[in-house]
Amino acid sequence: MTEGRVPQVVFACVRNGGRSVISRVLAEHYSQGRVRALSAGTQPGEHIHAEVADVLEKLGLDTSREQPKLLTRETVAASDLAITLGCGEECPYVPGVKYVDWPVRDPGGQDESTVREIIGDLDQRVRGMLVELVPDLELAPSVLEQS
Repeated sequence: MTEGRVPQVVFACVRNGGRSVISRVLAEHYSQGRVRALSAGTQPGEHIHAEVADVLEKLGLDTSREQPKLLTRETVAASDLAITLGCGEECPYVPGVKYVDWPVRDPGGQDESTVREIIGDLDQRVRGMLVELVPDLELAPSVLEQS
């Protein structure tokens, strides 16, 4: 990556209502503007999962502007990193973009405790990814430690 350039990461899942949204919101929270985070789905739903929005809001993270979006080849091509979360073969492949698959459970329809566990898993993964992308980034404490 070019010095001074802000890397872009796209988090992709099927409905773009849970895992990808959680990951995007966490990445935006921790990166302090040093990484551009997007989320999209191969078959986006009408809204993000209410149980996901509820837990993220309880953790102090704003989800009011989150709206499922279609994952396009152009979005992937404009990204430095594509993180897939269950979209499998439906995710468009673009040569030159680094792909990483995170096998994480779907929070849709789960109880609050399970959604928190999934957010905890994604929190660790996002924090690790940010340290790799921006080695000099000073990460704030985990949102889960504050709740």
